Amino acid sequence: MTEYRWLLPAVLHGDPEGEGPLVRRSTRDWIVDTVIFLLAAGLGLAVALATDTGASTPRPVLVVDQIMGAIACAAVWLRRRWPVGLAVALVPFALLSDTATGPICVALFTVAVHRPFKFMALAGGLHLLAIVPYLWLRPDPELSFGEGLVFTTLVYVVLIGWGMFVRARRQLVLSLRDRAERAEVEAELRVERARNLERERIAREMHDVLAHRLSLLSVHAGALEYRSDMAPHEVAGAASVIRAGAHQALQDLREVIGVLRLGSEGTTPDRPQPTLADLADLVEESRLAGMEVTLDMRVSDLDGAPARLGRNAYRIAQEGLTNARKHAADAPVGVVVAGGPGDGLTLEIRNPVTIGHAIPGSGTGLIGLTERAELMGGRLDYGRGPDGRFRLNAWLPWATA
Repeated sequence: MTEYRWLLPAVLHGDPEGEGPLVRRSTRDWIVDTVIFLLAAGLGLAVALATDTGASTPRPVLVVDQIMGAIACAAVWLRRRWPVGLAVALVPFALLSDTATGPICVALFTVAVHRPFKFMALAGGLHLLAIVPYLWLRPDPELSFGEGLVFTTLVYVVLIGWGMFVRARRQLVLSLRDRAERAEVEAELRVERARNLERERIAREMHDVLAHRLSLLSVHAGALEYRSDMAPHEVAGAASVIRAGAHQALQDLREVIGVLRLGSEGTTPDRPQPTLADLADLVEESRLAGMEVTLDMRVSDLDGAPARLGRNAYRIAQEGLTNARKHAADAPVGVVVAGGPGDGLTLEIRNPVTIGHAIPGSGTGLIGLTERAELMGGRLDYGRGPDGRFRLNAWLPWATA
């Protein structure tokens, strides 16, 4: 298709003369143009021989006819650059020369193929008007004036119609190719968007999983740093908790990688994903870290909760307890989980706000939780309540079976 690059602006935008940078002819262009030149010359000679016996036409007229035919044939090489101009310039040739018939047909066909209808109407109309004086100056000995007029008009109409059909087909091919290219680009954009969404989901999983473990390690490490009067067995206990927490963090990291493998290869994660029933273990883990946490579970069908619902509720509770440990390390924390199929699941965490040891990354977890809840079709809000306590409230849809 590269050999037709020169005609794209004219075909798509209706440029009458295709003005612009002239593109060098390809090998195929030279072959096509040579064949067309030979066909134009051969058709012109055939028409001249068929319409003249050599006796009825004076010799000077024949010489002029042949000279005009030769010039018209040479002008065929300009049809790519100036198709409309060539067709209009050949109108005087149509009045006097039989030999120019071939180049005239080529010029009209080229205009019909490469230019909009209004330019085809201009060039074709001029040549149709030239039929009348031509038949008057050069009458056909075998056909009457009316027969010659109808026959020549029919030839021009068929030729122009053929060229317009070719133009319409080329435009259709270009349109289909353009649509295919756009569809391919859009498919690539959709794939890229899906990859970005997957990266964001994995980033949220990574934050929710590791932030909880690392905050526990920070609490115990802080105790070792500031409690210089701890007994040896207490130091050993804290070190044991740190070691177990680090091991658990590595396990959680492996779990997140399992989620990635699930999204890319269709396999199951290496470890089971947390469920709604695992909330009790999460609360107990926070208690072992020194937090005062109470859990009020009011779920009608704990074991029947969908896996996605349980995983998201677990992550929200995990991040909520992590934030409470950051900002209210010694304050009591209340966790209320209620709901059932059809009603949805409500999870609320309340705790006083105290000044504690700041941990980097504050605030980003709540943004991730809000996105997590909204992606599931739920909602999440947080902030200080009327009693001054910090409140995190999430509602997640729970469809009926």
